[in-house]
Amino acid sequence: GPERWHENYPMAKGDKQSPIEINSKEVQHDTSLPPWHASYDPGAAKTILNNGRTCRVVFDDTFDRSVLRGGPLTGAYRLRQLHLHWGSSDDHGSEHVIDGVKYAAELHMVHWNPKHGNFAGALKQPDGVAVVGIFLKIGNTPKPEIKRILEEIDNIKTKGKEAPFQHFDPSILFPKSRDYWTYHGSFTTPPCEECITWILLREPIEVSSDQMVRLRSLSKNGENEPVNPLVDNWRPPQPVKGRIVRASFK
Repeated sequence: GPERWHENYPMAKGDKQSPIEINSKEVQHDTSLPPWHASYDPGAAKTILNNGRTCRVVFDDTFDRSVLRGGPLTGAYRLRQLHLHWGSSDDHGSEHVIDGVKYAAELHMVHWNPKHGNFAGALKQPDGVAVVGIFLKIGNTPKPEIKRILEEIDNIKTKGKEAPFQHFDPSILFPKSRDYWTYHGSFTTPPCEECITWILLREPIEVSSDQMVRLRSLSKNGENEPVNPLVDNWRPPQPVKGRIVRASFK
């Protein structure tokens, strides 16, 4: 489990690890933080897959086709993939925790900085990757857009399964508010490279309990193995170690 990752991946014990718990009292409102904006090409969506650890949607990132700009970032970052983290029940599952609150799930949109040549190169640079994090909370008016991802779950039930996933504009998943927190951190899966500018959106989007049940029906195991539910694929909060979390809002 996560407590032992550092044995094989020493970076997992680094000073800029993610996720973290955000405490409003310690956040600095930064009036100089501009808004962020995404321009995504729906034609860039390629496939959806179950890699045994998460459900991931992959995008074409061979050129500046779907990009994220603004906010704490300099230049345009290309969208590469999005994936989810979730719990075994509705009361936990998000990786970041806000003032003690855990959400049912957390969606990560992973972008990289093409000035570093390729994704592997970007992983080695402090400004290499930008992740937009969106919380999913249980509600009675689920966001219809998330349905598209969940409808494909039956096609990728087991580890290694992949299905076409075309004509999808991930910006439909954004909440109304563009308010965000930002800090410098890491990937939340080994080797936990510390190359990420996090843009965590304050406003969650809603999913239904039934939709979460559907996500939990994925299996960590391959087709001919016993079903092993893919749940609790979140990393617990890591020490902040003096990092400052800035907010675009008061």
